[in-house]
Amino acid sequence: MAERRGNRDGTEDDFPVYLARPGTADQVPRQKYGGLFCNVEGAFESKTIDFDALSVGQRGSRTPRTAKRETGTGTGSPWSDTMSIASGDVGDRGKDSSRVEIRSGGGKEVLQNLGDEKSDRLLIKGGRIVNDDQSLYADIYMEDGLIKQIGDNLIVPGGVKTIEANGKMVIPGGIDIHTHFQMPYRGTTTVDDFSQGSKALAGGTTMIVDHVIPDPGNSLMESYDQWRQWADEKSCCDYSLHVDITHWNDSVKQEVDTLIKEKGVNSFQVYMAYKDYFQMSNSELYEIFTFLAENGGIAQVHAENGEIIAEEQARMLQMGITGPEGHVLSRPEELEAEAVFRAITIASQTNCPLYVTRVMSKSAADIISQARKKGNVVFGEPITASLGTDGTHYWSKNWAKAASFVTSPPLSPDPTTPDYLNTLLASGDLNVTGSAHCTFSVAQKAIGKDDFTQIPEGVNGVEERMSLIWDKAVTTGKMDENMFVAVTSTNAAKILNLYPRKGRIAVGSDADLVIWDSDCVHTISAKTHNSAAEYNVFEGMELRGAPLVVICQGKIVLEDGTMHATCGAGRFIPCSPFPDFAYKRVKARKQLAVLRAVPRGMYDGPVSEFSPMSRGGTPSASARTSPTKQPVRNLHQSGFSLAGNPALRGPVTPDDIPIRPAGRRIVVPPGGRSNITSLS
Repeated sequence: MAERRGNRDGTEDDFPVYLARPGTADQVPRQKYGGLFCNVEGAFESKTIDFDALSVGQRGSRTPRTAKRETGTGTGSPWSDTMSIASGDVGDRGKDSSRVEIRSGGGKEVLQNLGDEKSDRLLIKGGRIVNDDQSLYADIYMEDGLIKQIGDNLIVPGGVKTIEANGKMVIPGGIDIHTHFQMPYRGTTTVDDFSQGSKALAGGTTMIVDHVIPDPGNSLMESYDQWRQWADEKSCCDYSLHVDITHWNDSVKQEVDTLIKEKGVNSFQVYMAYKDYFQMSNSELYEIFTFLAENGGIAQVHAENGEIIAEEQARMLQMGITGPEGHVLSRPEELEAEAVFRAITIASQTNCPLYVTRVMSKSAADIISQARKKGNVVFGEPITASLGTDGTHYWSKNWAKAASFVTSPPLSPDPTTPDYLNTLLASGDLNVTGSAHCTFSVAQKAIGKDDFTQIPEGVNGVEERMSLIWDKAVTTGKMDENMFVAVTSTNAAKILNLYPRKGRIAVGSDADLVIWDSDCVHTISAKTHNSAAEYNVFEGMELRGAPLVVICQGKIVLEDGTMHATCGAGRFIPCSPFPDFAYKRVKARKQLAVLRAVPRGMYDGPVSEFSPMSRGGTPSASARTSPTKQPVRNLHQSGFSLAGNPALRGPVTPDDIPIRPAGRRIVVPPGGRSNITSLS
């Protein structure tokens, strides 16, 4: 060590030891990429470094292996101690390489930075930064909730709390793009409000996007304001909002325009299911998609064929099937696939970016994959439950357990579906993951104990999302660590137009970071999760991969398995319209798909007279129905009569004309002889 320190004044470069390849001592120069180290506009506007507190030549350059642990002898300060967070199994706890160490700044700040919010300063040393497009070793300095510096040998102010990552992965905080916290339902509310639900920080998620669901006929603006009030009071992490369109008219159109231009909402969900309540007709979908495309919004769709579902539900109840299995039997995956195809078709006609929520089946995922290969701007969102479990549980003898899996579209009974969806997620055919976290108590689920159509729909998944994807996709070799970052954080930020503020580790980005331990193994249980629900659909599942340290808004909110979240600390993050991730292709397609009329002369020939067709009635007869201009006789009626000679019965009617024998050749068939060859 002393020899290395002595070389600092020499001509030989001194690279940090933690840049060595795993298992060797060979020093490898760090590769710097311009994209990560480029300044972001406004990144240093609020930077307030106290240069008086800096010692001469002070640098944050010591590496985990060259730095001596401070023992704090003789100081008596409780803040000069070192906190070590071990990872992995019990056998690894004695190894320094498996620890993340958090050291305070010599008493200048309290451990959790809660004493003075204006002086939040953190330094992560020796971590391996993983973004969606690259991985590299570098130190990260954060101040005032923003990333200020990334690189080697950073000059930092005094009193900085230091986290020794010891080569662990440092990734952007997860973004759960689909949650339902504190959602009203038939006079009750989901058991996880914004305070309880946003404790998903324990799973590595540092931002959630919740759905505003107005009752049909209610104002979208009033519902939006209500959700904002709930979230501002209770959310522990940053949040944004989707707004669901549950009915459509001119006043709703004006509200959507206001939400996009003034309220920071750029994504709106419509429903193709829930007949007579939320379901939209095809013409309404066309109008909504057209309006959103003109104003830079993202159209989200809950894709199921509501008409057929209503018929199937009635049939199941008539057959005496009232339990949770009736839910999946009345919603076969073909109904999801048909609705997905129909939504993609309408979105393609209106040139509107489409986001399909809750991709639950193979057939629906295949349709999205095929559409993307054809160039359609469509994003697919499998949820935690569809990636981690299946619908065989609907036939459980335990009614409460079976009911806990009820969600729409239902989980596929095919046990190979989760692996299939993970494969498509890893290949990029599906783009982003949400949890659709919507939890009800067993008593609330029991509303439908005698009728499966009345069971409140929803499953958990916000806390388990990132660990489950790591275990099912990364450890199995389906995706790499960069794709993991993309599907859990970056792509969601790009779709919502929040990138690179969210979803990336870069100078100027928000200081929402996770130190990830890829070797940690833990078992999921309702007894230990942070949800208020009594059940967990992943009960007993052993997952590999978990966060060691979670940093939200520049503050440590999870360390050593202990949460330090503050209720109401979350901020609303507005989303601007026309995200490039979706609209770059849309704009290009608009330029290429300009419709023009064919220049031709005016037709001055004869025009036949016709009667206008009455709307909703029987089409009126046209003079061009037959070349002979004779009424068409019903050939299914018999021409035989017992009345004797037709001449003695008065005028001949069409029904009096005898039927031609079957063996006689028809010279002039009904409708006239074909004259296609004469067309030019």
